[in-house]
Amino acid sequence: MGQEIIDRIIRSKRRTLALQIAPDASLVVRAPLRVSLETIRKMVRCKLPWIVEKQRVAREAARTAAARTFSDGERFLFLGEWRTLCAGADQEEPLVFDGKEFRISEKHRSRAREHFEEWYREQARGIIRERVRRLAEISGSAYKRVSITGAGRRWGSCGPRGTLNFSWRLIMAPLPVVDYVVVHELVHLEERNHDASRFWRKVGALMPEYREYKAWLKNNEHVVRF
Repeated sequence: MGQEIIDRIIRSKRRTLALQIAPDASLVVRAPLRVSLETIRKMVRCKLPWIVEKQRVAREAARTAAARTFSDGERFLFLGEWRTLCAGADQEEPLVFDGKEFRISEKHRSRAREHFEEWYREQARGIIRERVRRLAEISGSAYKRVSITGAGRRWGSCGPRGTLNFSWRLIMAPLPVVDYVVVHELVHLEERNHDASRFWRKVGALMPEYREYKAWLKNNEHVVRF
């Protein structure tokens, strides 16, 4: 038991073992170069309840995304609020958000998923970059640039040269949750290791309620998908 449910093992110069559930619910293990297969199996056995639950969430998220029909009355998240879609609107623009609801024109509905992603990306570029700028000023952090990515499982990351990367899907979460991910990556500019207690002390100093926002992402990752 253990090896049988592992779909892929990726070895690198990392120092710790990590488990990742891919969007297709497969289990990926990221491991140091010399860690034994038995050690990996032991970790998988210990984390089996977590793995099963995460795989369930991933399958549910995949079904939800596949089931989207972009029909009248369907709801979409933006900054933590569910907004209703009005399909078949009489307008020239493919997709419009009036602050209360989305409207998509009938002639563009066949490409509705693309138009929604494009809209979310545009919002993410403006809002997330502004939050990074403001929070970097508060924390005294120095970053090179902000990149909005299409990552499906990773909300944010910090590149080795000071580039901060954020998934456009993050813009579906409430603004305080967005700020938590921004703070998380800003702290990574100085503290690369999650396991170091000083990393979380710095996150907590900038955002005392970070555990609440971290839990929101964990509990809602199956709906903050597209």
